[in-house]
Amino acid sequence: MSRWILALLVASVALLNAQDRGQLKKDRSQPATSGKEAVPPEEDTSLAVKEYAFNPLQAENELKIGNFYFKTGKYRSAAMRFQEATKWNEGYSDAWLRLGETEEKLKDSKAAKEAYAKYLELASDAKNAAEIRKKLQKLK
Repeated sequence: MSRWILALLVASVALLNAQDRGQLKKDRSQPATSGKEAVPPEEDTSLAVKEYAFNPLQAENELKIGNFYFKTGKYRSAAMRFQEATKWNEGYSDAWLRLGETEEKLKDSKAAKEAYAKYLELASDAKNAAEIRKKLQKLK
C-alpha cells in the first residue's frame, strides 16, 4: 500500500512540474505587449529620483544638520543640506542665506550670488539685507 502512495506522490509531483514548465514556455513565447511595459521600481534608493513636496519640518531639519556641518568645517556637506532645505521649502529664506554663506566659503561666487539674490527676494526687509547687498556687489 505504501508503494502505491509513493508512486502516486511521485506522479503528481512530476505532473505539477511539467505544468509549470509548460506555463513558463507559454510566457516566454508570447510577444511583449504593445505600448509601454511597466518599469519596476528602483531597488537602490540612492539611484531613485527624489520627489520633493512642501515640507517645512523636513526643511528645518535639513537646516539644522547643515548648520552642524558648517560649524565643523564640512562646507560641501553643509551646502548639500542647505540645498535640500531649499527644495523642501523654496520660500525658506534662512536656508538660502546659509547656502549663500556656504557657497562663498567654497569659493563658488556664482552659486553664492544666486543664493543671496534669492534670499533678498524672499526677505528684502531683513535686518541684514544691506549687508547682503554689499556682499552681492563684492561678488559681481
